[in-house]
Amino acid sequence: KKMDALKRPLKIPPAFGTYAEKKQVFQLYERMLQELLIARPDDPLQYLFDYLSREKENVPKVIVYGPPASGRYTISKLVARKLDVVQVRLSRVLVDDQSPAGEKARGLQQDGKEIPDSLWVEMVHSRLQRDDCVKKGWVLEGYPITRQQALMLQSKGLTAKHFVHLEAPDAVLVERYAGKRIDTLTGDVYHLVFSPPSSEEIASRLVQEPGDPQANMKHRLTSYHEHSHALLSCFGNISKKFNADQPIDDLFSQVYGFLCTQHRSAAPHTPRVVLLGPTACGKSLQAAQIAMKYCLVNVDCRELIKQTMFSDSKLGEQMKLFYNKKMLIPDDMVIQVLTKRLEQLDCATRGWVLHGFPLTRDQAELLTERGHHPNRVIVLDVPEDAVMERLTYRRVDPVTGERYHLMFKPPPTQVIKDRLQMHPRDTEEQVQTRTSLYSAYVEDLLEYYPRCQHVNGDQDPLTVFECIESILVQPLPTPP
Repeated sequence: KKMDALKRPLKIPPAFGTYAEKKQVFQLYERMLQELLIARPDDPLQYLFDYLSREKENVPKVIVYGPPASGRYTISKLVARKLDVVQVRLSRVLVDDQSPAGEKARGLQQDGKEIPDSLWVEMVHSRLQRDDCVKKGWVLEGYPITRQQALMLQSKGLTAKHFVHLEAPDAVLVERYAGKRIDTLTGDVYHLVFSPPSSEEIASRLVQEPGDPQANMKHRLTSYHEHSHALLSCFGNISKKFNADQPIDDLFSQVYGFLCTQHRSAAPHTPRVVLLGPTACGKSLQAAQIAMKYCLVNVDCRELIKQTMFSDSKLGEQMKLFYNKKMLIPDDMVIQVLTKRLEQLDCATRGWVLHGFPLTRDQAELLTERGHHPNRVIVLDVPEDAVMERLTYRRVDPVTGERYHLMFKPPPTQVIKDRLQMHPRDTEEQVQTRTSLYSAYVEDLLEYYPRCQHVNGDQDPLTVFECIESILVQPLPTPP
C-alpha cells in the first residue's frame, strides 16, 4: 500500500515501522548523530558518507574498572575470550605503541618520570582505532582511573557501551594483593591462591610488584577512593556495580549477563504484544490491563470474529456458515479479519496487544506473512488442574446475570446457589478437550517464537500483571 502525500493524517503502513525496528534504522541514526557531534567535522555530509562506508559493526566496547586486586585483569580476560574481542591493557599499549607518543612515554618511564594523561589518551586512542578493535570490539582494563582521563577519552570520540565496576571491601583487597604475582615475560597477572599459574615454567617467572607491597596497596586504594566517585559520574547510564568478593565464575556470570543487555534507546517503537496460554489462563484480563495502562489497542480475536459475523458483510456471512455447523472457521478468513483490524491507524501508531490468535504454528506464520511481527510474545503458564478448577466451578445466576465461582466467589445465599447454572462449555469434558487441543499445538507454536517469555499465570492477577509489565518495560530484544 502507498501513502497519499496529500491526505491527512498520513496512514503509515505497519510494515514501515516493522522494517525500521528489524533493521535498527533509528539506532543507526542515533549512532550517526552521536559520531557527528563528537567529531564535529568541517564537512558533515562527507563524514557521514565515510562513516556508512566503513565496515563498522555494532561491536562490544567494554571498560572494566575497580580497585587494585578486585579481579579486573581476570574478568577482562574472560570477557575477551567469551565475546571474542580484543583485550587492551595499559602495559601492552605502552610496549606496542611505536608512534612518537609511545617513544616519548617509554622514555619518561625509563627516567622514572610520570607519563602525562595526554600521552596515555593518545596511545589508548591509537590502539582502539586499529582494525582489530574496530571490527571485533574491545575490553579496556585499568583505564581511565580519573574523571579527567575519562573526559579526555570521550573528547576523542571513545565511548564505551558497558562500564563494569568491580567492588570489594578494603580488607579483602589487601589480603588478595599479598598473593598477587606478575609474569615477567608476558605481563600476565596471577594469584597464588585464586588464579595460580598453569605450569611450573610460568611459576618460576612470577614476581611481586616492585616496592613495598603494603605501601603500594595503601597508596593505590587511597587514590582509587579519591577518584572513583567523580569518575563514575562520567559513565552513569552505562555502568553497573558488581561484588568482586565472590567466586570468579559467579562474578563472571553476572558480568556477562550485564554485557548481554541492551541499553534503553531513544528510538521510537510500537509495542506489538501477543499473549499466549491455555484457556482460562487470564489472557483477556491481562490484555485489558496492559491496554489501559499503556494505551495500546486491545485486539481480542474472538470478539472480532463475532463482530464480523453480525456485521452483514460477505465475509461475515461466510463465517456464519461454519459457525452454525459448529465447524472451525478457516484460518484464511480469520486472518482477513485480524489483518484489517491491525492495519488501522490506531494499531499502527499506538501498538496492540493480541490474544486468541495465533493458536497454531500455521496461524503464527500467516500473521508474519501479513507483515505483523510481534516484538513481545508472552506465555501465561497455568497447570491443567488449575484450569479445571477455574472453569468447572464457574456458575451464572440466570436471574441477575451475576457470575460466581463455587470456590473463589461463592454465592451469598442458598437460594441463589440453588438456581445457579453451568455454561455448557465449562463441563469437565469440554474443558479437557480444549486443554488437550492447546497442548497438541503449543510446542510447535513456541518453537516458532524462540524469544517468547514465560510468566506463571497461576497466581494473583495483580502479581501476574507486574511480571508482564517487567517484561514490557525492558529494552526490545535484538532482532535475529
